[in-house]
Amino acid sequence: MFEYNDEYFMQQALREANYAFEKDEVPVGAVIVINNKIIARGHNQVELLSDATAHAEIIAITSACSYLGAKYLTDAALYVTLEPCLMCCGAIYWSKIGRIVFGASDPKNGYHHITKDNWPFHPKTELVMGILEDECAKLIKDFFKAKR
Repeated sequence: MFEYNDEYFMQQALREANYAFEKDEVPVGAVIVINNKIIARGHNQVELLSDATAHAEIIAITSACSYLGAKYLTDAALYVTLEPCLMCCGAIYWSKIGRIVFGASDPKNGYHHITKDNWPFHPKTELVMGILEDECAKLIKDFFKAKR
């Protein structure tokens, strides 16, 4: 029997990131999971929508809330290929997502100041970092390398 785990769901987020890459968007992907079921997917659509807020996390959160008919996602896990930025941390906080799993760190734009004293998420939120980090980082690096 197949066992779902963090690597499996991060691979699904990477699929979303690849969709963004193919559309010439910064390749970030996200999925939201409840009870081992993906209920929402998202990838960056900033260029397509001409909207600076159209990050993968925001699109996935909006989709998940619509799917559930609820504004809180306390039982959900968000898998995202890149460390969330400050804007996305705010959306994650307000939606009360129970668990965040990200792949690659983002020293330039990520909210990498995460400490117990500077926790940007809901107090009950769990954070897991570095799942499939190399694969997630490679996709971002390849995208920006091609742009130079």
